[in-house]
Amino acid sequence: MTSQQDLFDTLAQVARALGNGHRLALLERLAQSSAAVETLATATDLSIGNASQHLQQLRRAGLVTASRSGKQMIYRLTDERIITLLALLRQVAETNLAEMERLVSQLFAEDDASEALEAVSSRELLAALERGEVALLDVRPADEYQAGHLPEAINIPLEQLEAMLDDLPRDKEIVAYCRGPYCALSHEAVQRLRQLGYRVRRFEEGYPEWKAAGLPVM
Repeated sequence: MTSQQDLFDTLAQVARALGNGHRLALLERLAQSSAAVETLATATDLSIGNASQHLQQLRRAGLVTASRSGKQMIYRLTDERIITLLALLRQVAETNLAEMERLVSQLFAEDDASEALEAVSSRELLAALERGEVALLDVRPADEYQAGHLPEAINIPLEQLEAMLDDLPRDKEIVAYCRGPYCALSHEAVQRLRQLGYRVRRFEEGYPEWKAAGLPVM
């Protein structure tokens, strides 16, 4: 006969799958779009073998699915609610773990100041977009941008930023975003553009959170 403990033990399979930083990084990348193992390994600085092992654990926990395309295995999230689950995990850690608060502060501290870069909330960004007051800068790789992005966002991957400055308006504030709250790409883009005299801030979340909230995407 099934017991309550059996249910908790099964639920714990999901918790164990989430209990690894590399697997959380893989889920963050898959929140952008489906991807092959090779792409996921590169995005998370893992070997293909290690990435495959982590993905298998995520698959057994029901967090990702896989299908074959030619010689490649393509992975995707099983459910967009996983994005919400990751957000809740992040919020609990930031609220209750002093070490998490310290690490976040260090990650987003300006080089020349102790204060973190001011971030734009979803509500503030949506209102500014409706008024036509801001330009969006998506600094993710082109394949992630093509799979989905915020409305009218300009895609300039970070490594191409200086070469494509002519694509950015000077008469509007720029809001940069990338994969999620802990993605350093938008933070670095903001720092570089501020040094060049642009009015720019970063979005406090990323494309997956914006989409999961039911906000408009392209």
